[in-house]
Amino acid sequence: MTSEERLNRIEHLTAGIAEERRKDREEYKGLWRDTQRQLSEVSIRLVQLSEADSRLEARIEQLAEEARAAAAEARVAAAESRAADKRLEQRIADLVSGFGEFIAKLDERLTRIEGKRRT
Repeated sequence: MTSEERLNRIEHLTAGIAEERRKDREEYKGLWRDTQRQLSEVSIRLVQLSEADSRLEARIEQLAEEARAAAAEARVAAAESRAADKRLEQRIADLVSGFGEFIAKLDERLTRIEGKRRT
């Protein structure tokens, strides 16, 4: 093989290697762009999730506040109900006592009336 042929062969191999490197660079650029696009998409999605998390946190706090208010209202209603029950219990006790007194007085009157009839 002559030196001219060897030079041609070296040039041919060098050109092949250069072509492969060019293709590799293009492939790497494509991978880089794809990676950057994916990172951008992940970043956007992360911001969306963060916003959704903030909204969810606000809604949970709102529901918790509503639950606390409802519990306070329930405590007030329960206290009012207990007070009304005590008042009703007292009214029933007074009414029963009044009936007892009425029956006792009625019994005394009946006894007097019967006593007057006998005499």
